[in-house]
Amino acid sequence: MTGPEPLLVAGVGNIFLGDDAFGPEVVRALEQRPLPPGAHVRDFGIRGMDLAYALLGGCATAVLVDAAPRGQRPGTLSLVEAEPPDATVVPEAHGMDPEKVLALATHLGDEPLPRVLVLACEPAVLPSPDEDIAPGLSAPVREAVARAVDALHTLIPVLLADPAAPTPPLGRPMESGTPHAAALPGLGTGGPEDR
Repeated sequence: MTGPEPLLVAGVGNIFLGDDAFGPEVVRALEQRPLPPGAHVRDFGIRGMDLAYALLGGCATAVLVDAAPRGQRPGTLSLVEAEPPDATVVPEAHGMDPEKVLALATHLGDEPLPRVLVLACEPAVLPSPDEDIAPGLSAPVREAVARAVDALHTLIPVLLADPAAPTPPLGRPMESGTPHAAALPGLGTGGPEDR
């Protein structure tokens, strides 16, 4: 019997809400260009509880791939390190707000969470969950899928070799950022709280 994978790559987002499908689309693209052994790639969609338990499963590092409004040009990729949630964040068992998922995982587990990075793509179309179904990525976000796969192929070997390694810069037209909670979708960005 094998132990847990040292690194989790988690696609998150609702495939029926426009650019929110970015994370699942990147996971699908990785089927054609698999990451190195030791990286477990999984599409979590909008299953926040499943992701919370996966974060408690013993991985050293998790990379969440998601659409996240950060005030950039649509299609811009950002790599940010998520801060551990503080006590003001209410855990939620339903939905896929990454900040609330981290709070839920913290609430459920006794061990510290793994290092969590977010590979975020600036959306052009991100309807609210109240709106009708709007499947399909916008053109700039669709173009960003291949760049995200390239970025993961650069990032993941570095993290497999050293889970605490500084993240390599993504390069233009991408950016990398310093740790801050605003990197998480729905926090201080005016984005949807739940998906």
